[in-house]
Amino acid sequence: MAEQPARKAPKATEARVVRTERITPHMVRVVLGGPGLAGFDAGEYTDHYVKLLFAPEGVDYPEPFDMERIRAEFPREQWPTTRTYTVRAWDPVHRELTVDFVVHGDEGLAGPWAARARAGETVRFLGPGGGYAPDPAADWHLLAGDESALPAIAVALERLPEGARVHAFLEVPDAAEEQKFAAAAGVDVTWLHRGERPVGEALVEAVRGLDFPAGDVHAFVHGEAGFVKELRRHLRLDRGVPRERLSISGYWRQGKTDEAWRAIKREWNEQVEREQER
Repeated sequence: MAEQPARKAPKATEARVVRTERITPHMVRVVLGGPGLAGFDAGEYTDHYVKLLFAPEGVDYPEPFDMERIRAEFPREQWPTTRTYTVRAWDPVHRELTVDFVVHGDEGLAGPWAARARAGETVRFLGPGGGYAPDPAADWHLLAGDESALPAIAVALERLPEGARVHAFLEVPDAAEEQKFAAAAGVDVTWLHRGERPVGEALVEAVRGLDFPAGDVHAFVHGEAGFVKELRRHLRLDRGVPRERLSISGYWRQGKTDEAWRAIKREWNEQVEREQER
């Protein structure tokens, strides 16, 4: 068998921090701009995402930044660490990209960076990716997620037209983490305050207790993988929602680092699918 050629490293986009804003106690908004965004585009999907690149501590890369060169000249442990975040907004006129970050003090990598980011600072990322946008032909929409899915759900809510039938459930730690969206009148948004309960428990209860409207539903369920698994089972088996009408995935996993979760995510999702197709 012929040897497969090595996959070419993706090209990174370079941007600069324009401004930051603390929009809730645990959510920081970072607006990126600069000439490097001239070729960037997003808007087809409401769950567009970018993969931010962070150099390991003490590692500097030659300029101009080149992922292909880095992979060729640096040991793997010195390659950039990636963190995936949803595009909250893209302004093509001013070439400004908005990304919201959940911040819990010094916990994690991207959150602390966002909390201390300053105007003029350079950041690089890959993407955008994405694959979901609410289907205007659906009879109604179900949106459910924790704070990690909040930016994508917010974009979807703002995209839906006047008169769309929507049930959106958003779980956050407490009332201080609620946000206002420019959603159409009549959109039903239910905020669930987690408090000391396990992540996703209130979401599972809310969706299970929903009196499902008749007709074709298009659903978006994202967040911590444990509750996502429960809701996937409920929607597929109990409610009979076809797989193709579900955008559903675990953004993160309780008790796992981002690297550890990404290493097993695909296998975990495939196992869940097999279990629920029996």
